[in-house]
Amino acid sequence: MPPRIPLLAGAPLIAGLLAAAPSSAAEQGYQTPPAELRALVDAPRPPLQSLGPKRRTLLQIHRPGLPGIADVAQPELKLAGLRLNPAMRAASRFDFGNALSLLDVKQGRSRAVRGLPAGARIADSAWSADESRVAFSLWGAKGVELWLLDVADARARRLGEVHLNAATGPGFAWFGEQLLIKRVPAKQGPAPRPPQAPSGPNIQQSEGGAPSQTRTYPDLLKTPYDADLLDYQLQSQLALLSLDGKLSPIGQPDRYLGVSASPNRQYLLATRLQRPYSGLVPISRFPKRVDVLDRQGRIAHTVTQRPLLERMPSGNDAVETGPREIAWRADAPASLFWVEALDGGDPGQNAAERDALYLQAAPFQQAPRQLQRLASRFADVRWGRGDLALVREHWWKSRELKVWRARPDQDRPPELLSSRKSEDRYSDPGEAAMISNANGQSVLQTTPDGKAIYLLGEGAGPEGDRPFVDRYALDDKRATRLWQSQAPWFERPAALLDDAGRDLLLSRESVSQPPNLYRLALGQASGPLALTHVPHPTPQLKDVAKTLLRYRRADGVALTATLYLPPGYEAKRDGPLPLLMWAYPTEFKTAAAASQVTESPYRFNRISYWGPLAMLARGYAVLDDPGMPIVGEGEKEPNDSYLPQLKMNAQAAVDEVVRLGVADPARIAVGGHSYGAFMSANLLAHTRLFHAGIARSGAYNRTLTPFGFQSEERNFWQAKEVYQAMSPFNYANQIKDPLLLIHGEMDNNPGTFPLQSERLYQALQGLGAVARLVTLPAESHGYRARESILHMLWEQDRWLGRYLGRAAPTKRSRP
Repeated sequence: MPPRIPLLAGAPLIAGLLAAAPSSAAEQGYQTPPAELRALVDAPRPPLQSLGPKRRTLLQIHRPGLPGIADVAQPELKLAGLRLNPAMRAASRFDFGNALSLLDVKQGRSRAVRGLPAGARIADSAWSADESRVAFSLWGAKGVELWLLDVADARARRLGEVHLNAATGPGFAWFGEQLLIKRVPAKQGPAPRPPQAPSGPNIQQSEGGAPSQTRTYPDLLKTPYDADLLDYQLQSQLALLSLDGKLSPIGQPDRYLGVSASPNRQYLLATRLQRPYSGLVPISRFPKRVDVLDRQGRIAHTVTQRPLLERMPSGNDAVETGPREIAWRADAPASLFWVEALDGGDPGQNAAERDALYLQAAPFQQAPRQLQRLASRFADVRWGRGDLALVREHWWKSRELKVWRARPDQDRPPELLSSRKSEDRYSDPGEAAMISNANGQSVLQTTPDGKAIYLLGEGAGPEGDRPFVDRYALDDKRATRLWQSQAPWFERPAALLDDAGRDLLLSRESVSQPPNLYRLALGQASGPLALTHVPHPTPQLKDVAKTLLRYRRADGVALTATLYLPPGYEAKRDGPLPLLMWAYPTEFKTAAAASQVTESPYRFNRISYWGPLAMLARGYAVLDDPGMPIVGEGEKEPNDSYLPQLKMNAQAAVDEVVRLGVADPARIAVGGHSYGAFMSANLLAHTRLFHAGIARSGAYNRTLTPFGFQSEERNFWQAKEVYQAMSPFNYANQIKDPLLLIHGEMDNNPGTFPLQSERLYQALQGLGAVARLVTLPAESHGYRARESILHMLWEQDRWLGRYLGRAAPTKRSRP
């Protein structure tokens, strides 16, 4: 716990003057935090897990420690919103598996996979439909390799000598007893070289039109050379690869964004990038052509040729015109599905119906058949059989969410199954359970008689989340509860292992026990069988105390937060602690939804280096995720009263921890990441509740994101006062408490450009405030390198120690 040394009068001003000076030589380079924080960074990570389609075997992908900065700082291309590793011809990634094991779900027996190379870097994986094999990609010395794991003998081998193009996806998928791949073209020459001198100015021109919602995207194309380099990186050759390594090319190389096989494997749905490109929007809005190809790569049917989408209607419910969400129907041999807007894609238009769903079966000679018309936007569809599909529609503006039963092969109208507000967690009936069919397609899991489906839900309620499994009868629309998590455990269903609903695979954890997989026979007296035995990753903190707090803000809205206290701490004996409050605001349309409990008091205390809980290792109290709802009832927009509500939320949280006697009001800091950083800067600018702040990778001047941010739909010119009032940059002169700004120099998140932190720091420094700006080389919106994470913790620990640990526990003025 930091020492309690009284803060000298005038120290903030002195510190502010010193903050403008260069860092000392001792601070140059990456710094390392104390041992108790280093232990959190180097704690073992649980494996990633993937259940086979027959639900008999679980693939476990084991992971090493965090990558080093040398790996994270490798050359990277930033093109049209993509970040690519040019040497690998793949999307940049730094988190890999280094070992595999197979777990028998029935017996709990685990087998290590043999045959992997030393220092393996395992990327993506896919089960075969019969669960006899796993295909996976591995980053090798010269590119992305394709490997095959035989489940029977738990041995892996490289398949063929090809290198995959994984720039816009894994680059492989099962195709029956073969694999459909996107490979780097065998005869493709070297990448285009940058011009020695510019060929001319780079020009963008607008021809006018209706207002358009164009967010501030990162990594856009800037020059013709960028466009040529994008073409080169995306160029790939489709091919079928047999299990003995025989390669059969399909068509000619092209700029494939994605390709998927029909369930009967007679056709391929291929999406290809088209010119012209744009320097204003990312690749997702570039022109594209979607075709159905035969097995030889010939065009059998053209679905759509979408133009460049530089202009889009405003609003979160805005969509493109023409076919979108194009995919194969999972329960039919070769039938296309897509959606088209009925309102021009413009939510501002008055329309009784917004979207229409279409089906078209091979050989695609008959006109498309309209399956359903929707009053709001299509969200998703889950296929089951000819008389069963679940279609969801959602309207962001009202948060209205509806689920329909469609009968794709019958001439019957859709049937409404549920209607609720998407933000109302208490009324959530759960998600339909899915299984793999014989073709490896994901379809609805039904009871053996086909009369019911299964719903897996979070079970949110006033006592916190209690996940459940229901059997839902399709005829009378009644749900029967088969199982629900009970205290003192937090259990979450992973899969029903049989269609009769008697055998459940679940994840089980408690406050002091990490999540592990169990097999449970429903309705039996015997308890669950442990399948995995993941140990506590940070046993030194296993006795951290956790309490779910309930309190109200001044206008009566009920709030919750999770309070964590260091091991062995007792409020009456030890007195108030310095406390770090870490939060993230959320918009709601109703106060009732904003008041709902969103956590469980029985979840495992995972003390991660990423969030605020790391500071428990240094003796701080932590208030994690205190409710920060911003409510806009009826026709009101939440952000019209953002600041008053934000201050009420913060005041209520501070009052509660002070009332409990666990926090000294003069030693409370506020922090957050991204929108939480924006919140932190605003609270320092508009209250004196906090003695210090930490703001990581945030945005602070909303005029630099003029076409919306977070959930705000209006542009700057429609809501100038809101944008100005919500920008803490405009009130930098009111920030009187020390603020630590941390930002990744290569932030790839729309709106949170590093410039945001740079300009706020520049303002604070010029105004004589106490501030520090730390930019992390080669880091994105989330920090990845071990050196970066360690340095981040060193900065946070030193900042809190200086401004909370040295503060005298005296009464502090309130706004």
